Amino acid sequence: MATETEVINPKPTIIVIKRPKKAAHGHHGGAWKVAYADFVTAMMALFIVLWLMGADDDVKKAVASFFNNPSGPGSLKGTSAAGAGHAIEIPKDDMHKLKEKIQQSLVKVPSLNNVKDHVEITITSDGLRIELLESEAGVFFEQGKPLPSSSGSELLQILAHELGELPNDLLIEGHTDSKPYGGDGSYGNWELSTDRANAARRLMESHGLRPNQVAEVRGYADRQLRHPENPDSAANRRISVIVQYQALTDKSKKSDDKTDKPDKTGPDKSERKDPSAKK
Repeated sequence: MATETEVINPKPTIIVIKRPKKAAHGHHGGAWKVAYADFVTAMMALFIVLWLMGADDDVKKAVASFFNNPSGPGSLKGTSAAGAGHAIEIPKDDMHKLKEKIQQSLVKVPSLNNVKDHVEITITSDGLRIELLESEAGVFFEQGKPLPSSSGSELLQILAHELGELPNDLLIEGHTDSKPYGGDGSYGNWELSTDRANAARRLMESHGLRPNQVAEVRGYADRQLRHPENPDSAANRRISVIVQYQALTDKSKKSDDKTDKPDKTGPDKSERKDPSAKK
């Protein structure tokens, strides 16, 4: 028999458990989305800068004015200059095209067929003059009234839509005949002509004209009669809308100067003398 000293204590058994890693499923996080958004924002900013570098001075001023004061007053507020925009300029030689375009717009409105004969469009030294001629019954304004009639309002709205696309300034004039205005004398032809022109301005500005496009509003009473030989004629009562000629831009002025002025870099080859020739 073995003694107690001969008994060997068994060693403890070490058990190692290996747990396999499970494959990750689902999303990997949103860090890449942030980086992609930053990249797209940077590209958009780059394209805006490149576009502004190629834009004209008016667009740059409008953009700068918007960011300086988005809600502030002025014709450069927000994107209002776009309608100014930058529509097609109508120089002096192309006024006949604008005349034809306005005439075509009036023909397309059936309700104005009975008043189109009272609209006269002429090209003058001041610009394109659009005159709304009255009749004895009153076509565009009731006799002695400062506010336009339904036909007058509709016609003025069409003109505002067409002329608001132009960069040209407008003048609005009011005229009356020589018949004395009834009343106590506190209101006469001067006030009536001015009020009618101003009423036309308000209506046109609310239906398509650009801010500050109307440069002047004038009331002439009976001082510029259309038919001086018949001062009481109804045709003397009229509203005139004048589209002023567009001033030449700097680029066009430079191009005109280059074409008009001769080359002064030196004398012509035919006039140059041979330096070796004896005097």
